[in-house]
Amino acid sequence: MSSSTDLGRAEPPPATSALTRDGRPVADRGDTVCVIGAGASGLTAVKNLAEQGFGVDCYERETGVGGAWNWRHDRSPVYASTHLISSRPFTQFPDFPMPDDWPDYPHHSQLLSYFERYADHFDLRRHIWFGTEVVRVEPVEGDRWDVTTRSTGGYGPERTSRYAAVVLANGHNWSPKLPRYEGLEGFRGEVMHASSYKDPAQLRGKRVLVVGAGNTGCDIAVEAAQQASRCWHSTRRGYWYAPKYVLGRPADQVNDTLLALRVPLRVRQWLYHWTLRLTVGDLTRFGLPKPDHRVYETHPIANSQLVYYVGHGEITPVPELARFHDRSVELTDGREIDPDLVVFATGYLPRFEFLEAKVLGDDEGVGRPRLWLNAFAAGHPTLAVVGLVQPDSGIFTISHWQSVLFARLLRLRASRPDGAAAFDRKVAAGLGERYSGAVKDSTRHWFEVGHANYLRALERALHDLEGAR
Repeated sequence: MSSSTDLGRAEPPPATSALTRDGRPVADRGDTVCVIGAGASGLTAVKNLAEQGFGVDCYERETGVGGAWNWRHDRSPVYASTHLISSRPFTQFPDFPMPDDWPDYPHHSQLLSYFERYADHFDLRRHIWFGTEVVRVEPVEGDRWDVTTRSTGGYGPERTSRYAAVVLANGHNWSPKLPRYEGLEGFRGEVMHASSYKDPAQLRGKRVLVVGAGNTGCDIAVEAAQQASRCWHSTRRGYWYAPKYVLGRPADQVNDTLLALRVPLRVRQWLYHWTLRLTVGDLTRFGLPKPDHRVYETHPIANSQLVYYVGHGEITPVPELARFHDRSVELTDGREIDPDLVVFATGYLPRFEFLEAKVLGDDEGVGRPRLWLNAFAAGHPTLAVVGLVQPDSGIFTISHWQSVLFARLLRLRASRPDGAAAFDRKVAAGLGERYSGAVKDSTRHWFEVGHANYLRALERALHDLEGAR
């Protein structure tokens, strides 16, 4: 098997030469499609485009495949103990199953080996330029794109190539979202974002405050309970903490069975509450705040250990932070605590730093593209975003079918332009559609989708596309 640090293949000769708007030379790559990123979404995009007969150039700023799941990469949010929070059957690519003898929730090292095997099985490395970052993506006449690249880190000259289409698959969990608090700059303790957390040794013997109740925040709080001398866990609201197993099976598999049976949301919510009452009981009894929302109205938190360590006194739940002092942190209830280390597990914001925000409908530049199917932008029929979803299950299946849809759409543009134009009208009419029930209005839920609803929407789009042929 090829190494994950394979530096790619030799530079292809340009088909023809042209100039950019500002006079820079550009190599015209003809009908070739550009894919940005060689993580899970980028790899499946390369595979599905190649299967439809397209030439593909994939640019990856790191030296190997895997994206966020390759923890050797600078931008990877993965830490030593990271496992999947969705179970294996609901995470794997539909055309490349994970090994049957793997655990229900594989470790991140297994995920990396899975992507390496995927890349080798479908012979994808020959399409990938490793150690190459994209610095600009610009639309040009004829729905084509000029893509400017350079060696990662800014070394060497820039090079611009013109492509028939572009897939953005650079991920959305690498640019930290950092909160602002009065007095934070003057705090003398250590402060870090969860993106810099890699190993429990960073917590050992310290008084740790973890801020944020997402899956990462809960994982770090659990590790602090085992390694730190003291652990506080600050949350803005109460949450529902889902066990990873229900009735002896991974929880997402039980939930999917209910979805397949078309059990109404209210009934599923009742069943969830009933299960929690039988197993955990009233969370407020442990000092955790009462949730201010119903189950399934926030992204699921899959953690079987947080309540255990709260119940054993190893994690102290505390409310939102009010302000920082030089050696202490004041809480909104007036109490003060004195952590040595503050870990902000406050999430990430998507960034497409190489592309003008308005191209994706993000007119305010806040990092929230306005798309149809979370993938297609109005007015740019040869551009797609793959993987910009926050599902209640695994993401790889969704990325696979998103890229299948885009590859077939590009093929339709060549054979039936009128059919492709009809698809473009659907994009313009459906911008901003949601594929989940009611969810909390927060950046964490901008791209929230119910996987069953979303996959049905993708299936309808593929069916309509086939009918246009």
